[in-house]
Amino acid sequence: MPDTTITKVDSRFSPHGPEGQKYLASGTHVAMRLWENEQPGEQKEAVSRPYETVGFVISGRAELHLEGQMVLLEPGNSWVVPKGASHRYRVLEPFTAVEATTPPAHAHHRDE
Repeated sequence: MPDTTITKVDSRFSPHGPEGQKYLASGTHVAMRLWENEQPGEQKEAVSRPYETVGFVISGRAELHLEGQMVLLEPGNSWVVPKGASHRYRVLEPFTAVEATTPPAHAHHRDE
């Protein structure tokens, strides 16, 4: 029998992760998170994560530095960070974006 469970998450009450992300709906194989009004700040070190990320920019601008490439992210843009790729973001102006990760980033402390 297929899983017919519906999950609804009200982002006003979503838990926050260690970097300020809001955890949204999450399934067995994919999870969503919201980066809301991220502010320009200090450069962060590049990281690699054990999950793939796809994202969509709602507002603001940021640079995505990925494996020696730089991509400017602006409203309406989407992007992919492959599993294990070294990357970092540089927020240029207040930035809001939604990301989906597979497998779910927050499971088994993958976000840390």
